Amino acid sequence: MNAPTIVAFDADDTLWHNERFFRLTQDRFTRLLGDHAEAEHLHEALLAAERRNLGRYGFGVKGFTLSMIETAIEVTEARVPARVIGEILAAGQEMLDHPIELLPQAREAIEALAGDHAILLITKGDLLDQERKLAQSGLGDLFDGVEIVSDKTPAVYAEIFARHGHAAEAALMVGNSLRSDVVPVLAIGGWGVHVPHELTWAVEEADLPDRHSRFRAIDDLGALAPLVASLS
Repeated sequence: MNAPTIVAFDADDTLWHNERFFRLTQDRFTRLLGDHAEAEHLHEALLAAERRNLGRYGFGVKGFTLSMIETAIEVTEARVPARVIGEILAAGQEMLDHPIELLPQAREAIEALAGDHAILLITKGDLLDQERKLAQSGLGDLFDGVEIVSDKTPAVYAEIFARHGHAAEAALMVGNSLRSDVVPVLAIGGWGVHVPHELTWAVEEADLPDRHSRFRAIDDLGALAPLVASLS
């Protein structure tokens, strides 16, 4: 059954909180533009801008900030005050400084598997910001490798696992995003373990692959080590 020999972890909202800071900033953005559009319209326009801009700016705070500015220009018909643009930029800068708060059992889950498996961190987003968060998390020394990628596709995962000397069929990926962490790894024959987070960005949503033989779901990271042991 190809028991996992390598276990990879997503970072944001799998090992530490992240989406909550985007939501707080979005609420701040909504208040700033409240005189120009209803909250629901602002949310829809911002999400549309984010989707359009993924190919230009990638994932992360910088792309989100630029999408907020673009949306502000759009909904005000290019009349947005410079003060508001300045506050949006300040909000983005504050996001880049937010403290890291580990999710329950994050360190324990990694340590429990490290003795018998190669352990990777595979995350996407802005290089400097992801490096900052990893350094502040205190988890960096627990990984055999760290991969910061622009997107998570089947081809990207296959290349990473091969470069680290493991067959895709013997790889297990753990994450909160079905779209980015689970479905692509299932597509190359690996194991995908979903650990839902209370907040999930709409772009990361996907249909639950609950009929796939290599899909698993757990409530929290405390259940990961027993699950991996059951696959051996």
